[in-house]
Amino acid sequence: MRDQSDGVEFGLSMRLLKEVRAEAHLAESLGFDYLLTGEHISFHGPTPNTLISLSAAAAVTERIRLLSGIVLVPLYPPALLAKLIATLDVISHGRYCFGIGIGGENPREFDAVGVPVKERGARTNEALEVIDRLLTEDKVSFEGRFTSLSGITIAPRSKERPPFWVSGRKEGAMQRAARYGDAWMPYMYTPEMLADSMAKIAAFTEDAGRPAGSVRGAAFAFTCVHEDRDTALQMANKVLSTTYNQDFTDLVGKYAIAGSPDVCRARIQDYIDAGARTVIFAQGCPAGYISENARLLAEEVMPAFR
Repeated sequence: MRDQSDGVEFGLSMRLLKEVRAEAHLAESLGFDYLLTGEHISFHGPTPNTLISLSAAAAVTERIRLLSGIVLVPLYPPALLAKLIATLDVISHGRYCFGIGIGGENPREFDAVGVPVKERGARTNEALEVIDRLLTEDKVSFEGRFTSLSGITIAPRSKERPPFWVSGRKEGAMQRAARYGDAWMPYMYTPEMLADSMAKIAAFTEDAGRPAGSVRGAAFAFTCVHEDRDTALQMANKVLSTTYNQDFTDLVGKYAIAGSPDVCRARIQDYIDAGARTVIFAQGCPAGYISENARLLAEEVMPAFR
């Protein structure tokens, strides 16, 4: 299940840790193309582990693709992470997409696993080389700055390597996407920022010796749909302010997709015009409104782009 539509695709990020199965079933039944979770070891509030959560989701779904949004790559030994990825991909029958990030906003979780936070970029780049080889080759040997392997084979694994979706905000992440990625999935980005990053990635991709158009554009945005625009903005602001432990009053309109269905459709079109072929909705609403938010997205927003 590796083919990706040339049209616009939509994903939904799960929020309720104790209701993974229900959220996964809901997302698939409503016609979303991707199901996501992120991860942290420790953060401002409860957070999952993306590989475990998506494994639970795989058991109750058949069609929807499972996208880590994101794996904090430098927190894992590369060979262990490759094994986890390969296992999830096999049990989901090739539905897994490997979302890649380096983290850093919470240095204490790096301390907790003995990884210097300042090494996270270099560790991730080396890890991606190792993981790519372990997912596509047998008897892999590698000698790098952080990793040493001798004749390692990961089995079972799928015949095709899961797509690599690179996330981030800065130029280093764009270069990582151009070199290793199949998709670019930035977060807290305006449409203007996405368009600028896609242009830079196109140039970086050529520098890396890869064909033009190798990297698919995506937009990841906290989203809340309500018939009343101000109610949607208030709900999204509360969730973002709590999630990131800062006041988002002046930022929610800039970075979120929030408002009435008409407002959300217009904002999504801005991201599409900027180069997004996939739009990921993170649930930017209270827990009790999650099902209704997903339903409104599926029934009032997404059909305009199908």
